[in-house]
Amino acid sequence: MSTVAGILNDYETIRADQEAFYRDLHAHPELSHEEVRTADEVARRLKAWGFEVHVGVGGTGVVGILRNGDGATVLMRADMDALPIGEATGAAYASTVDAVMHACGHDVHVACLLGAARLLSSHRDAWQGTVVALFQPAEETGDGARGMLDDGLAGIIPKPDVALAQHVLPGAAGTVLTRPGPVLSSADSVRITVHGRGGHGSMPQKTVDPVVLAALIVVRLQTIVAREIAPTEPAVLTVGSIRAGSKSNIIPDEAVLELNLRTYTEQTRRHMLASIERIARGESLASGSPREPEIEVYDSFPLTENDGAVTARVAVAFAEHFGADSLPMELQTASEDFSDVPRALGVPYTYWSIGGTDPDAWAKAVRDGTVFSTIPANHSPLFLPVMQPTLETGTAALVVAAGAWLAPGSE
Repeated sequence: MSTVAGILNDYETIRADQEAFYRDLHAHPELSHEEVRTADEVARRLKAWGFEVHVGVGGTGVVGILRNGDGATVLMRADMDALPIGEATGAAYASTVDAVMHACGHDVHVACLLGAARLLSSHRDAWQGTVVALFQPAEETGDGARGMLDDGLAGIIPKPDVALAQHVLPGAAGTVLTRPGPVLSSADSVRITVHGRGGHGSMPQKTVDPVVLAALIVVRLQTIVAREIAPTEPAVLTVGSIRAGSKSNIIPDEAVLELNLRTYTEQTRRHMLASIERIARGESLASGSPREPEIEVYDSFPLTENDGAVTARVAVAFAEHFGADSLPMELQTASEDFSDVPRALGVPYTYWSIGGTDPDAWAKAVRDGTVFSTIPANHSPLFLPVMQPTLETGTAALVVAAGAWLAPGSE
């Protein structure tokens, strides 16, 4: 029996407590920067298992450090925050907080990292090195990782040799998926305010209509990905909001557009941002706008680009443990701020996914070609990973990945 297998053979002793914790956490979600109860529950458990615990890092972040002799230092991260969404799953342990739920699976991430921390703590004879369990607030707002760094994270923890993280996604529960290189896109939101000259709807000749200007900008923006980005380079641009006017017969003075873009290289990101500015300014000029538009970039998320060597090492460990349930991961258009931490610390990292969908339901949806229409995705009010084997798989994945560096004799 391998070292990791010996640790995971003890999973049944923690299953009931982990499931109870997960149900409680799912029922008591907390929004970004408000994860007080969650942080308290996490810190209490880590202390009981012998971790050196630091609380309040970056506001509500928690860091646990478990030193176990010479060896590598492995950082494992879970995000803790929920979303402003009303739950519609009907689960017995559904959210008790109005219009707030764990619709992205962060409750799964917390429960799995705690499970891994507990198993590693109770089997210190099976590994050597240092484990850093990082519970991050405010991933959904994109500033939680930077907040922990700004609050002195680098001075609290020993420098890791590797950083690891995972996310539950639609897919057969029990599977783990890895991918080298870019895996999650960078993301930027852009707010464009264009200006017109308001007036009576019956006398348009006396106005500059910002609604028409905004519409022209929307149409032109669609040509960026279609005509300026190579077909082999993934990119997404979405106009999610247009606000203008107050009444049908009043031409307003301004219109506000909000858009979001996802890219996988810094070159494409810079090109798209420059094109957005060019189009907004050009269409404003062509429409006779009395003022140049204001353009604000906000809510930016970094690219998640997995280290090739680290990912290969984890993939080998996953293949040995999970067998046929270790699969390649498709490129994702979602975005995350986890990579801010290893990038700032100068540490290689990898980020993988675990499936959270009932395997039979997933198999049927794949056969029927109805995955997108019948399987709730993250951020849906219906998103609810099956408790098992999701929790066991996520716990095992963290232990297996960490074990690739912490096993006696590993470098």
